[in-house]
Amino acid sequence: MGSVLTVTQLNKYLSFKIKADPKLMGVAVRGEVSNFNINYRSGHAYFSLKDETSAISCVMFASAASKLRFGPEDGMSVMAIGNAGVYERSGSCQIIVSEMVPAGAGAVHVSVEQTKKELEALGVFEQGRKKKIPLVPKKVAVVTSPTGAALQDMIRITERRYPVCELLVFPATVQGEAAPSSICEAIKKADLCGADTLILARGGGSAEDLMPFNSREVVLAVADCETPVITAVGHETDTTLADYAADLRAPTPSAAAELAVPDRSEMISAVGALERRLGAAADMCISEREHRLMQLESALMLGSPEKRLSDAVNGLASLEGRLRAAAERLLGEYDARINESVTVLEALSPFRVLSRGYSLVSREGSAVTSAAQLSQGDKVTLRFADGSAEAEIMRINKD
Repeated sequence: MGSVLTVTQLNKYLSFKIKADPKLMGVAVRGEVSNFNINYRSGHAYFSLKDETSAISCVMFASAASKLRFGPEDGMSVMAIGNAGVYERSGSCQIIVSEMVPAGAGAVHVSVEQTKKELEALGVFEQGRKKKIPLVPKKVAVVTSPTGAALQDMIRITERRYPVCELLVFPATVQGEAAPSSICEAIKKADLCGADTLILARGGGSAEDLMPFNSREVVLAVADCETPVITAVGHETDTTLADYAADLRAPTPSAAAELAVPDRSEMISAVGALERRLGAAADMCISEREHRLMQLESALMLGSPEKRLSDAVNGLASLEGRLRAAAERLLGEYDARINESVTVLEALSPFRVLSRGYSLVSREGSAVTSAAQLSQGDKVTLRFADGSAEAEIMRINKD
């Protein structure tokens, strides 16, 4: 029988043997994450990797855990790279993980998806948060690399389309580890400059190059911006989380400049069209008002005292004419009737008989029609056709 070892000695020996085995150095192990947690004080990550039949403990020290491009979750299939060893205190086998990536998917993609879900839960991408982009801005702020071609394209397009707009450039590092903090700082400065619109832009690049625009801090900086934001990151087919948080996404930086400022020639044409429409509308309005004024004048004339007086005068003249005509007609009728009566009277008049040699005898104004009415000595008046004579009755002869 060999020498007797203590537990500590045995564990140390096992640890030494495993560390000395080159096959267990830089070993890559694929498995499912279980019981993942990070010590909030030390920053070390502790978890297990398991498959259908076995499990092994893992530790990822803070220096390595801080470089993870995704958030490991229980049940996630990953590939861990590290050195196998023995945790001497418990005598358990473990892997000291230096790198870890999702199995079957890139770490970058998983990290972006996890950040996207987190920000969606916070309501960062909601449509109700979107602000309208001003149609005619006086000032546009641009956050981008000062040396990139994207900036020159935006300057050229802005000067061509709308040269009166003031373009303010806020330089930022748009690639690398320092990019997120640089972009956030530039966005905050641009948001305070009084611009009407803010453009966050960079030219094309790989997925790794565009990662700063998928970072949580940049997305939140875009969402918290008081100024309406247009993002133009990469090529037309590239989409970042900053695009979801922005008020408007442009496919390219050049397109962002076109969306941010109006086209001067189009504005001139639009003003001309509006001027023509305004002139036509004014002419129509004047015509309608003139027609209405004529209607009111007609109504006023019909109801005015002058018109009523004129109508009364005309009515009076008409009545006067009718009265005159009626009077003349009546006079004519009366004249005809008088003439007729005169003719009849003349035909029956005793004076007409007198003209034939007869005379009319009257006594004291009364006609004498019989000799018996007279007495001797009566004085009578003899009426002839051409005059009268006074006579005294000398004798009465009776037939």
